[in-house]
Order: sequence, then structure tokens, then C-alpha cells
Amino acid sequence: MDDVVFMVRAKTRAACERELARLCTLLDARPATLPTDAAGNSWVARAVPAASTAADSRGRNAQG
Repeated sequence: MDDVVFMVRAKTRAACERELARLCTLLDARPATLPTDAAGNSWVARAVPAASTAADSRGRNAQG
């Protein structure tokens, strides 16, 4: 898992999707998980910084 993970929690799937998109736009992040209601009483989604994902990929490719 990445060092930094952002989480969105909302009462509806639509609100969770909307806020996940907003978070990704504002923080230059990318979705890490799709909205899910597996926790039971709310919808949850996660995102990770987009820049760190690209840097991590370059690092892995350079080593491997």
C-alpha cells in the first residue's frame, strides 16, 4: 500500500463517487478503490497521490 492514502466516506454511492472525483482533481490523486458499501452503513472509496504512483512505477522498473 502507498504511504499516503486519502479516504472518502459518504451516505450514498453517488455522493461518494462525486467526492472521490473532487478529491482526485483537487489533490492530483487517482482512485485506488471504487466506492463500496462493504463496511455496512456508508460508502467508502480511497485514492492515492498520482505523482507518487508514477515515481513508484519508475523506481520498480529501474530495479527490475
